[in-house]
Amino acid sequence: MFKIFEPNKIFIITSRAPKYVLILFIMVISIGLVEALFLSPEDYKQGHSVRIMYVHVPAAWISLGIFSSITLLSVSGYIFKNKNFFLIAKSFAPSGLLFNIIALVTGSIWGKPTWGSWWAWDARITSMLILAIFYLMYLVAWRMYENKDQVLRVTTIITIFGIVNVPIIKYSVDWWNTLHQPASINLLSKSSIHTSMLFPLFIMTAAFTLFSLLIFLMKYNTELIKIKNKGLDRL
Repeated sequence: MFKIFEPNKIFIITSRAPKYVLILFIMVISIGLVEALFLSPEDYKQGHSVRIMYVHVPAAWISLGIFSSITLLSVSGYIFKNKNFFLIAKSFAPSGLLFNIIALVTGSIWGKPTWGSWWAWDARITSMLILAIFYLMYLVAWRMYENKDQVLRVTTIITIFGIVNVPIIKYSVDWWNTLHQPASINLLSKSSIHTSMLFPLFIMTAAFTLFSLLIFLMKYNTELIKIKNKGLDRL
């Protein structure tokens, strides 16, 4: 069922993909930056500082999405005994941590003019920091344990505990009285954000998604090359 995920077969595709993803990323990010920095309006309260949103929000979304994907891949790999699922999850983790850090840093920069402080132990900020810690624990576990079965078990446990934090991040602004405003974008109801801001936000999200895919492909191809150098046809 999962023979398509065998390293030799998937490397044929992944080794060629980065250059096309890079070209597409450059095209999309160029459009996104023009829209976000020049064409989108400033906020009537926050002024031009609102433009940080076009980096902060997509970075947070992608960080949450990647950790959710890592959890799904790890649990599926453990259930179906497919070690390549773990390799894919491991290759996604660096970009997930990167975007998590970007979300924290840009949130801090945005917080200074908005809240008057670089950092506040707000529910969402704190839960995003906790997610970064889970990312670090996950990556450190891969370096700490030499026994393959042990590292697969430990990293799966980390993701299972970490995924509990994802809905907390999502609904923290609804469950607690936080500095963050309630969600402006709703899939099941009308969004409160204007389309003039929504369009560049989605363009930047697409650009960051492509960038995370590019990082994943480079990391994953490196892992596959290591396997081939060891003379292994499968994990």
